[in-house]
Amino acid sequence: MKSYKVNEEGFYGEFGGAYVPEILYHTVETLKEAYLPIIKSEDFKKEYHQLLKDYVGRPSPLYFARRMSEKYGCRLYLKREDLNHTGAHKINNALGQILLARKMGKTRIIAETGAGQHGVATATACALMNMPCRVYMGATDVKRQHINVERMKMLGAEVFPVESGNKTLKDATNEAIRDWCCHPQDTFYIIGSTVGPHPYPDLVARLQSVISEEIKWQLAEHEGRDHPDYLMACVGGGSNAAGTIYHYIDDARVQIVLGEAGGHGIESGETAATIHCGSLGILHGSRTLVMQDENGQVTEPYSISAGLDYPGIGPMHANLAQCKRATVMAINDDEALKAAFELTRMEGIIPALESAHALGMLPKMKFNKDDVVVLTVSGRGDKDIETYLAHMHDEYIGL
Repeated sequence: MKSYKVNEEGFYGEFGGAYVPEILYHTVETLKEAYLPIIKSEDFKKEYHQLLKDYVGRPSPLYFARRMSEKYGCRLYLKREDLNHTGAHKINNALGQILLARKMGKTRIIAETGAGQHGVATATACALMNMPCRVYMGATDVKRQHINVERMKMLGAEVFPVESGNKTLKDATNEAIRDWCCHPQDTFYIIGSTVGPHPYPDLVARLQSVISEEIKWQLAEHEGRDHPDYLMACVGGGSNAAGTIYHYIDDARVQIVLGEAGGHGIESGETAATIHCGSLGILHGSRTLVMQDENGQVTEPYSISAGLDYPGIGPMHANLAQCKRATVMAINDDEALKAAFELTRMEGIIPALESAHALGMLPKMKFNKDDVVVLTVSGRGDKDIETYLAHMHDEYIGL
């Protein structure tokens, strides 16, 4: 049977690999050799799972959304990653990677962040482990996610605003890679999504796979079977989506539906819908779909959501889309905003703008009433309250 997981060379079909400058070759090769033996070791697993349980607060609930189920004609469950410590799924990965860094003898941590959730998660992990932390964040995102910036500073991290490009996630990642090139001996780069050179996409997917691991036994409790008919998640780089689908990726009974950021529309020129608008290229050390012009220059993405504002896509998801294993929808800003307010009013849950792109797919779906649907709410909406308030009276919201 065909597997959609990474192969021994670090590729998902034609996507993936490790395209890094010579100065990082040894660092990446060392990580490639070390990550699986360490994360499969009993010592690592014991410490990691203890932290997930007692510190993060896992398992996160699988909540049956009664009113939304009635509206959309299915049995809709929400995987509540928004209830984790720090308010999103990102902490699952940050804790795993900092344990890995410590076991590899690294003494300094760097990270990139868009919406700030991965930055907060990394700063949290560094405070816990007493390690210095520098977080690179686009200056545009620093302004629109300033609450998360203050949280990172409060946790002891140095937040470095990036002024290049359009000052968002792509540019923050560029600066983090430059830093890594200058300090390969002592620095561990905690990448926040299933992007970057191999082994990062696989490493992040494995650390986030706790999401689908829990879904299996939680569904068995709720429904008497361990698999849904549909899995739904938003996708930027792809970490929460990878975690949601990991244990189901080769299960043909389960349909995978992913929502990327349409921005103002895929024809508008202001979008972050890489799977719809991208072409084959290399970005941040990985061969994947990239939003680029005819000369191969990376174009500037746009989304109302800082966490989905990225001109690439994780190689796992590029392959799933190309092989038609996943259905990918582009959800525009107005559709995401409307979906966020709908969840808030119908179930009393304020989602992150990123998660709202997954919710925005629901009106486009045709379910049977017995279909079991699991949708991951990847983060909570505290960080997006100012954006929500600014759009609260927009005509399409309908309040």
